[in-house]
Amino acid sequence: MDLETLNSDRVEDIFARHGAQSITYTDAGDKPVLEPAPGETPMWSETRICGLFSPDADLGTLQDDLRLAFEIDTLPAHETTELENRAWEREWLRDFGPMRFGERVWICPGDSVVDDAHAVVVRLDPGLAFGTGTHATTALCLEWLDGLPLDDKSMLDYGCGSGVLAIAALKLGCCQAVATDIDRQAIQATNDNAIHNDVQDRLTAVLSAADVSGEFDVVVANILAGPLIELAESIAGRVKSGCLLGLSGILSEQVGEVLEAYARWIVFDEPVEREQGGQTWARLTGRRTEG
Repeated sequence: MDLETLNSDRVEDIFARHGAQSITYTDAGDKPVLEPAPGETPMWSETRICGLFSPDADLGTLQDDLRLAFEIDTLPAHETTELENRAWEREWLRDFGPMRFGERVWICPGDSVVDDAHAVVVRLDPGLAFGTGTHATTALCLEWLDGLPLDDKSMLDYGCGSGVLAIAALKLGCCQAVATDIDRQAIQATNDNAIHNDVQDRLTAVLSAADVSGEFDVVVANILAGPLIELAESIAGRVKSGCLLGLSGILSEQVGEVLEAYARWIVFDEPVEREQGGQTWARLTGRRTEG
């Protein structure tokens, strides 16, 4: 149902009272919210709410309650669809097959098989966290990691999502990695995926970047330009002198601002860009200045 002028919290409460098993908000107007501040969950200017109900739910009474609560005669645009009875939490696997990044890295769901003797396989279930490799920002980071000599190196994954970058780095030779994210779902997904890939003894996932200590041979931050700029000193400070930093989640028009924010500490290579969904994303990689 499109919310239009209806209060989202009140609609959600009514859905919940009628037994909604899940409630999802989506963008009804194709106007994405790209950079909310940490802890914020802003709504789109045009928002759609979707509730998942059991087959015996009385949706007629639900609609009556919505009309009564908002004192309206007609509800905004809405529809009811009957879903097949299947394991919806695993439906994402239907569109997620093995994917290669660079020369060696393969991201694979479940027990899928890769016919490549030199493959470095990361088995991934993102859960509710971001990061399967399908987005250009993650793909650009995976390709960069694939081309690095990572044997016995330490790595920090800043904004880890599913943990895919940290796990890939460990499988490519890193001796230890730390992953951090402000989302508890991301920390859970990262720990679960570390176990599935048998790297849990070399990967530490923490909810707060303040709990990360020391410096690293390789630091990757795949977040968004706003946080990258705001946290520039903190992120750059985690890179060992003379070592490597990779930044992604940056739109092409934001590259200049990000480069300027890190100019005191990092000497960057030329940006690498990739178009996806009508937007051009950039990856910035460079080396921490000595001293």
